[in-house]
Amino acid sequence: MQTALAYLVAAFAEIAGCFSFWAWLRLDKPVWWLAPGIASLGLFAYMLTLVDSSAAGRAYAAYGGVYIVSSLVWLWLVEGTRPDRWDIIGAGICLVGAAMILAAPRAPVQLP
Repeated sequence: MQTALAYLVAAFAEIAGCFSFWAWLRLDKPVWWLAPGIASLGLFAYMLTLVDSSAAGRAYAAYGGVYIVSSLVWLWLVEGTRPDRWDIIGAGICLVGAAMILAAPRAPVQLP
């Protein structure tokens, strides 16, 4: 449960932080929009440290699926564009992959 919450908070913090830069550069928002964006990106990085994983790279890889789904939720709720069926199918595939990366039983790999 803590990992799922950490991923969700991280995703929305990352999206909000990146959106502040998007808004400043592409939507002509004032430069002060960057201040909360930078703080939000700091929160994003911190939240990923709370994920229960023995390896940072694995935690980040699994986060990718959550980020994709969260981005589509942002698209719908903040930008007012409803995801289509291909968005939903793709996001579902990504979540399955993320779950496999994070929760799969691990065995030592034998290299030739």
